[in-house]
Amino acid sequence: MFGRWIIETIHMEGKGKGAVLLLHGLYGTPQQLQYIGRKLCVVGGYTVHIPNIQGYSVFDEAVPSGTTPWTYWSEQVEANFDLLRREHDQVSVAGLCIGANLALNLATRRSSDLHALCLYSAPLRYDGWNVTRMRWLKYLGYYTPFRYFVSLAERPPYGLKDERIRQWVATQMEKRGTSAIGSSRSPLKGVFETEKLMKSVRQNLHKIHAPTLIMHAVEDDLASPKNADQIEGGISSLQVRKVLLDNCYHIITMDFEKERVALESLAFIAQQSDRHDLKQRPKLRLAG
Repeated sequence: MFGRWIIETIHMEGKGKGAVLLLHGLYGTPQQLQYIGRKLCVVGGYTVHIPNIQGYSVFDEAVPSGTTPWTYWSEQVEANFDLLRREHDQVSVAGLCIGANLALNLATRRSSDLHALCLYSAPLRYDGWNVTRMRWLKYLGYYTPFRYFVSLAERPPYGLKDERIRQWVATQMEKRGTSAIGSSRSPLKGVFETEKLMKSVRQNLHKIHAPTLIMHAVEDDLASPKNADQIEGGISSLQVRKVLLDNCYHIITMDFEKERVALESLAFIAQQSDRHDLKQRPKLRLAG
């Protein structure tokens, strides 16, 4: 089956001392971040872990079932983070879309333990150009039992500007109900949980002081660049780099600019390692 080879947790052992935890989007798959993970491992030498998250990831279903509260997603993220910290001195966390929100949520509590934070298309609100004008109707579902029965269909461009990959995704969704980017439908119950997660992140941005890389598409179809601006202005980090991408849509880790996303991530994480090593060097005293 298609889903069997695509939904497995991805783990790559690197030759260096650092590790990176990568978090995919809601009802997505680890393959959303496979390209970035391979670059981090092969070029940077980092151990990379891209986990499936129970109640959050898609498991070979056109309409995912078993959605859990966002706090349970957060607990699993922190558990994966702590497992990596047992083996590695420097652990960075990166996430795509709601995965970026889970990374931000972790940073509100564990910034001192984070080597670096990389945010790919992080939404604080769904305000992109492809979000339906009727989005206000979702609140009717949020606060009634309808949220347990209603799902939202994924629709073109599926967060992808690259027409070749977009067509491949559309074909897979039509044939099997799932694709590399995830399921063809998103249960409203899960979308409601992301709204609660985003609200919590918005309220606690000031608690984040880990070095942060923010990458966002100018033409993001799900979340406008205003989200990147709000994150940049709201966090308390001293090292912040924001990069706006001109030639992609929401899923920047699979679209035209995925190479730049990988290179920017490698450079930013390495920069934090250089700063860390500099701090660890013994100070020389001049003989009087």
